[in-house]
Amino acid sequence: MITLDCLGQRCPLPVIKLAKAMPDVPIGEIVRVLADDPAAANDIPAWCRMKGQEFVAGHGHQFDVRRLC
Repeated sequence: MITLDCLGQRCPLPVIKLAKAMPDVPIGEIVRVLADDPAAANDIPAWCRMKGQEFVAGHGHQFDVRRLC
């Protein structure tokens, strides 16, 4: 599992950091995004839908995304 620490970063920085990291993530790998911006709870799942990635789970300030393509 790869962890991206985006704590303290405001929208849209957590999603931008996730998008930049994904090309280097092996298909099937999970990326855990740590983000305390309230917008991340909506932005990260929405980004996954738009980009064809799997939003696995979101708990508190943790959001797990699996690279599908």
